[in-house]
Amino acid sequence: MERKEALRRISELKNVDLRLLADEYEVTVFKDGKKNKGWAGHVIERFLGLAQNSSRSPNFGSWELKVIPLYYKKDGTLAVKETMAITMIDQYEVRRNAFRDSHLYNKLQKILIVSRIYVDKQETSSLLHDITEFDLNDPKISKQVEDDYELIRKTIIEKGFLGLSGKIGTYIQPRTKGQGHGSTSRAFYARKIFLEIILGLNKK
Repeated sequence: MERKEALRRISELKNVDLRLLADEYEVTVFKDGKKNKGWAGHVIERFLGLAQNSSRSPNFGSWELKVIPLYYKKDGTLAVKETMAITMIDQYEVRRNAFRDSHLYNKLQKILIVSRIYVDKQETSSLLHDITEFDLNDPKISKQVEDDYELIRKTIIEKGFLGLSGKIGTYIQPRTKGQGHGSTSRAFYARKIFLEIILGLNKK
């Protein structure tokens, strides 16, 4: 499916409660009291007729689909609720590849970001807010993402995989991903400031 077609179809879901669609499409939101963090993304994938995909290649071959939660601040403005996982960090791959040859670059080149409104921990409802197309073609943004990647790469080469810290990076950070606080898996995450720039919530 082309990104423009997906954008058109997902636009039909604006202001639709994704929580109700989760029940309709039999997507698990909670199991044994634990939330499936990717439930909203799975709803969109089911809506588009896409099988669940955890591959490091973009979801649709040439472009990537991401779903992120927003929340209303006390002053009534919208903000990004949390960072966004992009792809796992394979230290073997990162050591050997500059940014333009990396999985991170491949994932970020062409994205469709679906934003939803977070209401509460129970996910009693969540309206689809908007759909944003993002291409990594702004020179300033692309340069900062590349600098972040190369800093992460340098850290792995000089200090090893466990030398990575979530404090690294302006737009992209390396963070633990996996079960439990003792997990040694790491992933590239888009910081909230980066996502707010992409969504037009931050004009920096």
